[in-house]
Amino acid sequence: MAAPTEPAVDVVLRPSIKLLQVAYALILILALAIATYWKKADPPPTVEIWWPLALPGVLLLWVIVRHLERRTTKLSIAGDRLRYESGIFSKTSRTMEIHKVQDVRVDQTMGQRMMSVGNLSIETAGDASRITMENIDAPQRAAEKILDLARHNK
Repeated sequence: MAAPTEPAVDVVLRPSIKLLQVAYALILILALAIATYWKKADPPPTVEIWWPLALPGVLLLWVIVRHLERRTTKLSIAGDRLRYESGIFSKTSRTMEIHKVQDVRVDQTMGQRMMSVGNLSIETAGDASRITMENIDAPQRAAEKILDLARHNK
């Protein structure tokens, strides 16, 4: 007897990498500015003044954690099911029927609008079940696609 196959995935949404790219670039600029200052400083800084170099390192760790969170968060629609998964060490997974989607909302700050990203909130019928996915690319197009699939599956 053959194992049941999962339906083909229609849509997969992940948080955008645009904001992380900006953060990586700013950390690199900060590290280069500190290194340039130290190289040109007269007299040269003493070894005890190490804390400026720690700042780019701490910021880099923070951005790497956000990058891992981005890689482990996704919203997928396969057939008549909508599935939200997130988590690095502990995993959260929610699956719901796409025809139960009642409302899809897009929220964008001014900075998000400038980068064409936004927050997508999906509300379903029944219990208090709202899924919010932050910083996705082209959020309005994603909202329209989800609503079209919900209408098609009713």
